[in-house]
Amino acid sequence: MEIKAFKAYRFNPEVVGTAGDCIAPPYDVIKDQLQDALYKLNDHNIVRIIKGKQGEEDSENNNVYTRARDYLNSWIEENALRQDEKPSIYAYVQRFEAAGEKFARSGFIALGKLADFGKGVQPHEKTLDGPKADRLNLTRACKAQFGQIFMLYNDPEKVIESIIDKCVQGEPLVEFCDEEGVQHSLYSIDAEEDIAAAISMMQDKDPVIADGHHRYETSLNYYKESGNPNAQYRMMTFVNMYNEGLVVLPTHRLAGSIEGFDIGKLITDLREQFEIEEFGFSDEGEKQNAKARMFEALERDYQSGRNSFGIYAADKAFYKITLKDISFMESCAPELSEASRKLDVTILHRLILENILGIGDAQLASQANLEYIKGIGSAADDSIERVDSGEKQVVFFMNPTPVKQVRDVADAGEKMPQKSTFFYPKIYTGLTINKI
Repeated sequence: MEIKAFKAYRFNPEVVGTAGDCIAPPYDVIKDQLQDALYKLNDHNIVRIIKGKQGEEDSENNNVYTRARDYLNSWIEENALRQDEKPSIYAYVQRFEAAGEKFARSGFIALGKLADFGKGVQPHEKTLDGPKADRLNLTRACKAQFGQIFMLYNDPEKVIESIIDKCVQGEPLVEFCDEEGVQHSLYSIDAEEDIAAAISMMQDKDPVIADGHHRYETSLNYYKESGNPNAQYRMMTFVNMYNEGLVVLPTHRLAGSIEGFDIGKLITDLREQFEIEEFGFSDEGEKQNAKARMFEALERDYQSGRNSFGIYAADKAFYKITLKDISFMESCAPELSEASRKLDVTILHRLILENILGIGDAQLASQANLEYIKGIGSAADDSIERVDSGEKQVVFFMNPTPVKQVRDVADAGEKMPQKSTFFYPKIYTGLTINKI
């Protein structure tokens, strides 16, 4: 991939106060409560641009997109957003805890040259039309790039990591902790030899999109629509697949509104293709023990490369199911590559959700039955409570997708089902802005 340095617009603490208070999570994870909190955090928080509040009086000439444009222009005019003087790439380090371990994920922000999929960049996940239309309207109004596209690339030599190791000895451009306790640090890499090393290293790389598929497709559509040569380059965060801080967490499936659902029948139907291990309980203490044993069994299967899922449906038991023979998938998904057929998410969606429970592509697109739960914090317990309360009927617990499988599917020219991967933590928005 062709990359280049750029002069980013960044929040100026002399005007905005604490620059970290102006940064926000990606637009697609900002719900109403978080939106309110970010609005109150700082008058210059980027949420006003990437996920502005809608109003009853909104019209063609006064709406979230026109207001985003006006915020951007006024912030630049008042020097709240100030452009860097030298072209740079930017080291981005996130320090965090996951599953009781401490990690530091490092990458770099640069402009990557856009291309149709398969010509230097590869997707790994399907996208929806609604978010792409929304981001396209924002780009048309603002003529700027705000959110990052999270790209994975292969470099066992760790060229950039050695450069970043030097950067972190100095003062960061901005540093803050988010609401989940993740520390975000941004550093400038502006030495010509370091920029040249990054450009050279990336020349033979075909990155995979880890997160930001909608933003990539939107940027490509905007470039083709506008013909603006500056729009052919998109702000991206690049992370090495060999980076020690690269963590993938599972995304569980919480299901409801399934007509005629019965957990006993489901388990019976599963026995033909899956080995079933049951962890029963009779009281709350035993329930916690049974849940722990199920997750331990899932972890063992993950380490040994087996395809397994956990199931809970409020029937005094947790279940761990393990696929007996991967060849079942050949007849179930003959149109897919071997790489795609081996994915836990493909197996769950084809063999269980679609074939047994009737949750197919149409139901997934309408979001009628399935909710995706990111496997962090109290997510598992919250899902169990929602099943116990009767709000939902069943939860399927997933193991994370190995990074190698992400690459294998992309190499096969295919896309994974939605929400197949959860790269933690999220890449935040507003650390750098690129005007086009």
